[in-house]
Amino acid sequence: MSQHQVRVSVIIPTHNEAQSIGRVLADLPAGLVTEVLVVDSNSTDGTPEIAAKMGARVLHEPRRGYGRACLTGLAAATNPDVVVFLDGDYSDRPAELPLLLAPIIEGRADITLGSRLGERRIREALPWHQVFGNRLAAVLIRLLYGLRLTDLGPFRAGRADVLRQLELQENTYGWAVEMILKGTLGGFRIVEVPVSYYPRIGKSKISGTLKGTVGAAWFILSLIMRYYFRHRRTGTPRPA
Repeated sequence: MSQHQVRVSVIIPTHNEAQSIGRVLADLPAGLVTEVLVVDSNSTDGTPEIAAKMGARVLHEPRRGYGRACLTGLAAATNPDVVVFLDGDYSDRPAELPLLLAPIIEGRADITLGSRLGERRIREALPWHQVFGNRLAAVLIRLLYGLRLTDLGPFRAGRADVLRQLELQENTYGWAVEMILKGTLGGFRIVEVPVSYYPRIGKSKISGTLKGTVGAAWFILSLIMRYYFRHRRTGTPRPA
């Protein structure tokens, strides 16, 4: 797969990201991205209008849920080879997209995950409780599924055919971990790539509130356990 031949669709879920969406779109590497889909959930601050003016294809998804927005974008993507998922708050850096694409283009990975907890980490960007929750989830995944991870970051990429095979269904917080669990159980190659991470522009919908943090943590950890016991009952072997 050649970098110049691969079709890359970038999906960006948004909800009131007017302060940051322009910077996110401007930083996407020119010539590398085939299409950009901004999936907006009821923004009232002009986010869709800004995205449309900057050339993004805007999809309106009135139903709330991060996973639902990602699935809506995935269903609407135009014949991609690789699909990239990126938040609209400018915490991840779109200019680092080649880091995620390289293992896939080189044939070393089917799914790549951007880890925010490596040497590039800016400590103020992730609150301690979010770091703890992500590390705990990563440890559980390693123990139960045999996949070594450090983070469950939102900046990620995957071969489009693999993502379709996974038949992702989670509509909320669990969508990101569902991709990891189903990908591992399906025997696909998941590779973690260190990325930089900065304080988001605007208030977080999840980690910025106690309710959001506790809700996300509980949902993700229970999903990890639920998938594990479900596949034990059905006799699906854990990948080596």
